[in-house]
Formats: sequence, structure tokens, C-alpha cells
Amino acid sequence: MGRMTATPARRVLLAAPRGYCAGVDRAVIAVEKALEQYGAPIYVRHEIVHNKYVVQTLEKKGAIFVDVTAEVPEGSIVMFSAHGVAPTVHAEAAERKLATIDATCPLVTKVHKEAVRYAKEDYDILLIGHEGHEEVIGTSGEAPDHITLVDGPDDVENVEVRDESKVVWLSQTTLSVDETMETVGALKNKFPNLLSPPSDDICYATQNRQVAVKKLAEDAELVIVVGSKNSSNSIRMVEVALDAGARAAHLVDFADEIDEAWLEGVTTVGLTSGASVPDVLVDGVLEWLGERGYADVETVKTADESITFSLPKELRRDLRAEAAALSAE
Repeated sequence: MGRMTATPARRVLLAAPRGYCAGVDRAVIAVEKALEQYGAPIYVRHEIVHNKYVVQTLEKKGAIFVDVTAEVPEGSIVMFSAHGVAPTVHAEAAERKLATIDATCPLVTKVHKEAVRYAKEDYDILLIGHEGHEEVIGTSGEAPDHITLVDGPDDVENVEVRDESKVVWLSQTTLSVDETMETVGALKNKFPNLLSPPSDDICYATQNRQVAVKKLAEDAELVIVVGSKNSSNSIRMVEVALDAGARAAHLVDFADEIDEAWLEGVTTVGLTSGASVPDVLVDGVLEWLGERGYADVETVKTADESITFSLPKELRRDLRAEAAALSAE
């Protein structure tokens, strides 16, 4: 008789922390509270967070997402997304007599304030980030005459400043920690007097999720990151997983986007999600994997998160009355 070969046990390593960060949780709840308090429609400038499912769910409840402030009817309520906006957007809203709710993540607001402060002190500000990202556009708008975008380490050789003794770096909050520090290193080689911000701008949640995905990559042949393709922090997690040794890593919005071919020869799947992703989507992937023999789920915990942010102060006012009064002026 031929010798029987034991089938290796299939398992899922589930990252903790994963999913919603405090800033995303605050922004999503803010839209829901505004709809509950003031009724539909509530206009939101750009996606409140970068997640397809979240945006679609809020649209069904009465949120209307617009690309520019001019799309919002005069006298309406508009909410600014978690990524933040430039001062010019606040001015546009005032011109259109809009009542506003600012759902900018407090950690992004911190970077905005740093940009304003360093611009007042006449520093050249080197903003590490990705061109076209909403957060970068918002931060750049705080001090457009002082900010130069540095899109990764390869961009450093093109950077020019007025005075090498007055240069500071800031960064987009959702970048890869490793890539950002590589860019900072290259900038410091070029500008030895480069000043660092008071604290690292990359947010705690981005860092924690990247540390967790590195841990998964040590043991998982395949890492699945649940997140949308326009989510910077989710894209970075795929890159971090590959850099940390995972044989393969993929980004999916929903379980039905997983290709069964990815599971070929895989006994351990690492699973995590971006900071804009509700856990219901992760549950869907766990169910999908369970149906294919990956029923053993082990949580890999690398950090505790207890940070919460209070809701935007505007939700404590009667914005409908305020909008009507503005449009009557």
C-alpha cells in the first residue's frame, strides 16, 4: 500500500490592529449623525474616506459626494472629508453660503498647523507625499509659496530650496514608514540642517497596521489586504507585506475579488485591512477562506489602540437654520 501523505493544516493569520482608525471612525459617524440630525441630503466634498463600500453605504442613506464645492447648492450643508482641505475650499464654501462640517482627521489637522507655523517662520517646507492625493493637496494649500512636494526618495535630487539653513520636512500621514524615512535620509544627505517636525507625521494607525502586516509576512505565503485601490495606506500595506517576505500580496475590496489561483500551494494566509475598512468586509473574506478549508483563524496582535476623537463641533449646532440664514443674507 502506498504511504498516505498528511495534508498540511490550512490557517489564517488575522492582523490586530486592522481596519478603522480613530479618524475614519469619527468621519463616518459624523456623516451618519449629520444625516440623522439635519436630514438628507448632506453633501460631502470628495469621498469621506477612501473605501468603496463605506461611500456606497452612506450614499444609500442620503449622502451626496461631490468633487468640487461648486456642485453643492447654495444654502446647503457640506462636510469636508477626513483627508482635509485647503483654506481656499473654506473660502469657496463661505462664498456659496454653505454651512460646513469639518471632518478632517485631527492628525491631518496637526500637519496643517505645522505647515502654517513653519511658513510664518519663513522655512522652506519639504512635504513628503504622493502627488494628487487629497491630503497632500489640502496641506499644500496651507502654505503654497513655502511647500515643495517630494514624491519619494527618487525625487530628492530635483529639490531646490532658498536657504539650506531653514528647511523642514513634513509628510502625508498615510505613507509607508520605511519609504518615508528613506526619503528623509536622502533629504538629510542633501540638506544637513534639515529640521524634523516635533513628532513624526505618519499616523499611529498607519504605523501599527504596517508593523502588523510585517509580522504576518513572516509566516504567511499569501497576504490579503482588504481595502480600496484609491486608499494610500492600503496600497502601502501590500508593498510592506512583499518587502517583508510574503511570497504574494493582493489588495481586494470584497471577498469575491479573490482569485482562487492565489491559494495554490498556500497553507497560511495573512489577512488585514486598511484604516478605512469596516470589519464586515474582513468577515466576508474570512467566510470565503473558511469555505475553502482555511477555517483555523489565529489573531496576531502587535499593538493596542485606544485612541478616540470627539465628533466635529459643528454637529452640536443647528446647521439647517444656519444654512437658511446664510442663504437669506
